[in-house]
Amino acid sequence: MQSITIITEQGQSPEIDYPKPERLLEGNPRRQTWSGYDSPDGVLAAGIWCCETGAWRIAFSPEKEEFFCVMSGRVRLSNMMGEHWEVGPSEAAVIPAGFNGVFQVLEPVRKYYVIVERKTD
Repeated sequence: MQSITIITEQGQSPEIDYPKPERLLEGNPRRQTWSGYDSPDGVLAAGIWCCETGAWRIAFSPEKEEFFCVMSGRVRLSNMMGEHWEVGPSEAAVIPAGFNGVFQVLEPVRKYYVIVERKTD
């Protein structure tokens, strides 16, 4: 049977983590993730993510990309060439597969996320 999944923080405890020390550039921000949906084939994940201010290096695999929409706060993404993009409330962005750069939380952020990670053999 098909059903609709509602993405919410209510009724569940978040997973809490911190950036890996070798990737950390600024602060040591606490990150909270409410996993709202994981597809049976493991390709799609969606939920809510919150984070304190700080910055760390990110390196997406060639199979992984993410769409996100900021509910509150502000983030800056910078690539290895020094280009950067800021995303704030009611704005959305896509981090492309293979992206390498820096994820910086300028103001404590709360966002919806959708991650697609295609399996390769």
